[in-house]
Amino acid sequence: MSATYLRQATNQDLPEIKKIIEEAKAYLKKQGIDQWQDGYPATEDLEFDVNNGITYVLIIDGKIAGTAALHQGLDVNYLNIHDGEWVNGVHGRYTAIHRIAMSSNFRGQHLSEKMISGLITISGVFGYKDIRIDTHPDNLGMQHVITTNGFTKRGTIYMAETDTEASPRYAYQLVIG
Repeated sequence: MSATYLRQATNQDLPEIKKIIEEAKAYLKKQGIDQWQDGYPATEDLEFDVNNGITYVLIIDGKIAGTAALHQGLDVNYLNIHDGEWVNGVHGRYTAIHRIAMSSNFRGQHLSEKMISGLITISGVFGYKDIRIDTHPDNLGMQHVITTNGFTKRGTIYMAETDTEASPRYAYQLVIG
């Protein structure tokens, strides 16, 4: 029987986290999805997240199978939502799941659902009832994972990934009891 759980990432995990993010970038590119193709997330983003205690890793049999950041509090990218609205408003108290990626060694095992479920639980333990997440309009796989976990599409936001243009993302929300 294998143990599967989430834990907070450490600096020792950074090489594996960086590898998983690079694999995810290549996977998205192979599918023709223009997400994470302009240098984001950069090594500095990943290091910042780990040092601020917001990165979590999914552990399966002692190996890192996936990674994600769980942002707490206001996310500036979520202040302006188009073609919809957030339940609880733009200034609601929430967590936001970002930079979720699975190792290519574990892809296709429906582990993103476990990762998101764990992050929902952690959000609840921290006292948050409102969880938000976004993804690229072409990333149908992640859209499926998000809605399978009970999230509802709320509209479109624009991520400032580069200095020159803002990139549209479908925005989702889950309010737990």
